[in-house]
Amino acid sequence: MMNLLTKAKVLEPANPNRSTALFGGKASGILNWNDIAYPHFYDHREQIRALFWRASEIDMTQDIKQFPTLTEREQDAFLKIIGLLATLDGPQTDIAAKISDYSTDPSVKSIMATIADQESEHNHSYAYVLSSVTTLAKQNESFETGRKDEVLLKRNERIMDVYNEFAAFPTIENVLKVMIYTALLEGLFFYSGFAFFYNLARHNKMVGTSTMISYINRDELQHGRFISELFRATLAENPHLNTTELTDWVYDQFRYSVEQEACWSRYVLANIDGIDLYEMEGYVKYRANKMLRMLGLSEIYPDHIENPMKWIRAYVDNFDGNKTDFFEQKSRQYTKTSDLNGFDDL
Repeated sequence: MMNLLTKAKVLEPANPNRSTALFGGKASGILNWNDIAYPHFYDHREQIRALFWRASEIDMTQDIKQFPTLTEREQDAFLKIIGLLATLDGPQTDIAAKISDYSTDPSVKSIMATIADQESEHNHSYAYVLSSVTTLAKQNESFETGRKDEVLLKRNERIMDVYNEFAAFPTIENVLKVMIYTALLEGLFFYSGFAFFYNLARHNKMVGTSTMISYINRDELQHGRFISELFRATLAENPHLNTTELTDWVYDQFRYSVEQEACWSRYVLANIDGIDLYEMEGYVKYRANKMLRMLGLSEIYPDHIENPMKWIRAYVDNFDGNKTDFFEQKSRQYTKTSDLNGFDDL
């Protein structure tokens, strides 16, 4: 019989302030950051909160002028990738809220609320970019990509299944599976798209867009850090779910996701100047290894321990888990300037 979680009550004064479990436990609903079950969650909260920004802060003046000068292939990839990112980020606001609904730890609820807000801004930022550079018809067409593009629909099948399964049947096991796909979204699914915009920027194209993408990328890195930690803590609280079956399921999702990301890359990035598809696939496998390490699991691509796309480090924080613990590193400070972060000098 399936043990469904119930939504946590808003206030239950008979329960302790410090939660007894992340999911399926008891807590009053009163959040005292000096008395929480996982004190290091406060550090995650502070790091995520430090990343506040708004799409309207990004100067798109040069991008407006440059977009018509992009090749037809670059324009097509630009619009499809924005469509992909919107398809992935749109549900993240809702899924963060759903995880919060069923968590019985008020610190988790607080952090997920911030994550949900940031995901909402990410989705808004894609509309902001498109409204700056193309017509309303093209904007709407880009946002239809996630509903109509066959390659993208295939790519997102399992995401849709796992998210909808959790919405219908909120069990702890399904919470764990949702966290895995959230980690995949934050740490792997976006990266071929991010690489496209960073590649344009290193050729001094669409630098405003790439600046915004780097802000989103930094947010996602922080989200991925917290979700991975939440997954590990939830699994530790529920050791009966720490099975070979679950581990095998996670590895299968990672292999499938890498295959789909590589397929998408070949579809949308073919013939883009500066993008090597073989290198791109290696980068995706490298990212998969890093995400697995964060989740406490073993690497599955032993030939892809090093980042094959060294140039991308100029555009995004590099968390290298080889010598320094991923969770101990700090995100760089944002610089919100009208000269577009100095990318023209790279």
